[in-house]
Amino acid sequence: MDLIDGVKIKRLRVIPDERGRLMEMLRCDDDLFIKFGQAYITTAYPGVVKGWHYHKKQTDNFVVVKGMMKVVLYDSREDSPTKGAINEFFMGEHNPILLQIPPYVFHGFKCISETEAMVVNFPTEPYNYDDPDEFRVHPHDNDIPYDWARKDG
Repeated sequence: MDLIDGVKIKRLRVIPDERGRLMEMLRCDDDLFIKFGQAYITTAYPGVVKGWHYHKKQTDNFVVVKGMMKVVLYDSREDSPTKGAINEFFMGEHNPILLQIPPYVFHGFKCISETEAMVVNFPTEPYNYDDPDEFRVHPHDNDIPYDWARKDG
């Protein structure tokens, strides 16, 4: 898959032993580390779509730590060499990756596991309650050429 310009992926290493497991997500000495704004979790119940939105300042760093999510990106940036591109990522317990999403790239996700899925995000900016850096469109009624329905076959 050709990645949208500015999007980066880091494969995460899971270290299991008889006590459990350890998985580092983002380190300050990673090549893709920019800066730390805050850390938070967001969840979705099975079949629920959360999206679409983008940020003007913030870069997101998503890791799905419970369940599975289909995370979808859409590049609507006029000056981008990948304008119009869509990327799908199946992330979570069965595919532990960190997905870095640059500013102005629309993104959303859908829980595709049988139980609630949980995303940890490490954005580069803290959330500004008075002036949120979040610009939304409806998940299904919009100009983004993507259908959230499951694709069999």
